[in-house]
Amino acid sequence: MITDIRSFFNLNNEMVLFLYGLVFFILGLSISLQSRRHSRLALARSLGWLAVFGVMHGLHAWGQLFVPLQATYMNHVGVSLLQIFQVLLQGLSFAALFQFGADLLRDRWPFLIWLSATVTGGWLLWLMGLGLFTDIGVGLWQQQASIWAGYLLALPGALLTAYGLRYQAEKQIKPLDLTHIYSTLRLAGFAFVAFAILAGLFGAYGDYFPPNWINQTVLTRSVGVPEPMFRSLTGLVILLTITRAMEVFDLEIDQMIEEMEIAQRVTAERDRIGRELHDGAIQMAYTAGLIMESARRKVADEDVVAQRLDRAMTALNESIAGLRAYMSDLRTEPTAVSLAEGLQRETSNPRFTTLMDVSLQWNLPETAVFTPIQATHILAIVSEALANAARHAQASHVTVLAEENNDVFYLSVTDNGTGFAYADDESGFGLRNMRDRARLLGGRLAIDSTAGQGTHILLTMPRETI
Repeated sequence: MITDIRSFFNLNNEMVLFLYGLVFFILGLSISLQSRRHSRLALARSLGWLAVFGVMHGLHAWGQLFVPLQATYMNHVGVSLLQIFQVLLQGLSFAALFQFGADLLRDRWPFLIWLSATVTGGWLLWLMGLGLFTDIGVGLWQQQASIWAGYLLALPGALLTAYGLRYQAEKQIKPLDLTHIYSTLRLAGFAFVAFAILAGLFGAYGDYFPPNWINQTVLTRSVGVPEPMFRSLTGLVILLTITRAMEVFDLEIDQMIEEMEIAQRVTAERDRIGRELHDGAIQMAYTAGLIMESARRKVADEDVVAQRLDRAMTALNESIAGLRAYMSDLRTEPTAVSLAEGLQRETSNPRFTTLMDVSLQWNLPETAVFTPIQATHILAIVSEALANAARHAQASHVTVLAEENNDVFYLSVTDNGTGFAYADDESGFGLRNMRDRARLLGGRLAIDSTAGQGTHILLTMPRETI
């Protein structure tokens, strides 16, 4: 039975090597194509190294097919150079895996970053010395380089990666209650342990211990299946688990958008309460105070009624002061007179810049002065427009422009998002709130949007109101 299996794989060795390279190349490519720039997870910061490992290791595997074919066409020097390049691809791919594992554990053991670089440098220097100061042939040099790349780079690198994935799963994924992502990362860790054994221990044959006892040939003779086939299966598990685990970045962005929506709703509600207090309760309290003052002037100072009116007026004034303090606490937008500073803070707010590129064009003099109330309303309009661009339009770039022309102040927010079919009578609360603020500024808000063509919001305000 084992003989038949061995014969089958011997006849299809090229297919095994092709699949081996394909699995790891797709792993690297899929990671490279996944956008992670908005993520706050340490895993996102480190995955670039795993992508490098996948691409380089896939190319190394395909080299085992390509180099023997070229040997029939190229001279000895050309083939030797290809063999050297193939060894470097193998070793550097393992070095990238080592670096990936070290990066996952950076906050726990920072020295691992330097350890991986030191071991990689030592392996390269040893290769140079072996090639320059000994008379071994390229074939033997390639064999020794492969053996020690497995021992020094693949074995510790894959084991560190396995532990690093488990560590990140426990630290950052489990608290988010993402059970399927947590289980997937743990399974990926087990796959890397298997890869560590296969790539680190079962490498090329050597005439010394341990590669003379534990090597690819011994494994193939024992089970009939070549070692690259086992690596291919392990790589397939790694590919599937890592690809599934990368869903966490989409979930993370959804969570960030949800948090931003909640913050926007809270801000809008605070603004509504503040305006109602100002226009309703405080105005009524002022009116009551005026009536009491009028009544107080008609009563003699020694009258008991006068004393009670004085106490009532004192209590009313304290209530008005309390309401004003409450309104001040509700105000969340900056109240700085310098609108330039406020816009700079708003357009560089990580709430927006982690989801899209935001640029600010300020074409007003730095000395342009706005009252605190004006700055508050303008910044609230910008904040709502940016939130809509990120939350609904899925824009990748937004431009905020502030300028003045013919004594009119213009503020525009333009995005390249999906747009929408806009109608004044069908707009949501956020857009109504923006128009209300524009009216409070004595200005006008125009919204120009078409489905699929982005959105342009323009606030115009006469300069004399500034």
